[in-house]
Amino acid sequence: MEIVDILNTTTIPLSEITLEKVVLAVIVAVIGWIVVRVLISAFTKALSRASHLPELVIEFLVRFLSVLLYVILVLVVLATLGVDVSSVVLGLSAVIGLILGFGLQDTITNLAAGVWVAALRPIDKGEFVEIKGISGTVTSVGIMATELVKADNTYITIPNSLVWGSPVINSSRMDTRRVEVKVGIAYDSDLDLAIRVATDLMAAHEAVLPLPKPAVVVSELADSSVNLSLRAWTETSNYWRVRGDLTRDILRAFRENEVEIPFPQVDVHLDRDQ
Repeated sequence: MEIVDILNTTTIPLSEITLEKVVLAVIVAVIGWIVVRVLISAFTKALSRASHLPELVIEFLVRFLSVLLYVILVLVVLATLGVDVSSVVLGLSAVIGLILGFGLQDTITNLAAGVWVAALRPIDKGEFVEIKGISGTVTSVGIMATELVKADNTYITIPNSLVWGSPVINSSRMDTRRVEVKVGIAYDSDLDLAIRVATDLMAAHEAVLPLPKPAVVVSELADSSVNLSLRAWTETSNYWRVRGDLTRDILRAFRENEVEIPFPQVDVHLDRDQ
């Protein structure tokens, strides 16, 4: 008996699928997978070269095309095996209809919000943002959710509808930022001396911009101290370094110039009957 006859006559137990169909389905799956990868790669390169779309928009469209192509490939493989694809499509339609019936509004809202976020770019890949009290670096905007990574490497997904419908604090969009360091001095300390020391400290820092000029303001007359705010401008990439340096160095500078940073204190008066 020839190999072709064996493949045609041998079937998988409990099914009518012949070995010939299985072999053919495997070949179709392998070739189809290669074709899908080639199409996705070509689509990505075409979008990158032929358009000026933002990177997030390109990534969004590539993901959508990938899902569509893989679904088509699965249906083609099932059809090659002899499965009635029309019934599978009907089943998928029923499942999709059920999903849409329960969550159509939220799904469409997130999908539309994802398109708007990717197109209008209130956030962009690599930017540090705060959304609904959650801070992190944007890694991608997906079909349904935006992905963030926090400073401690925690991975977070936020529904696109919340991103689009909430105030977004973007700490990376502008080229420069103002650093503010607060410190308190004792009421009997020389206020003018403290302001001069703090101003000289900021002006001497290599990463502090000369314009706008560094400034020191009296921000509060607190219970135990006169609170000062050191305000200096720097490039966004140097923000945390400048803030850390000023917070550390202002303590040393005040000690060297005998400007007291007081501890919180409370005066308690007790009245006692004679």
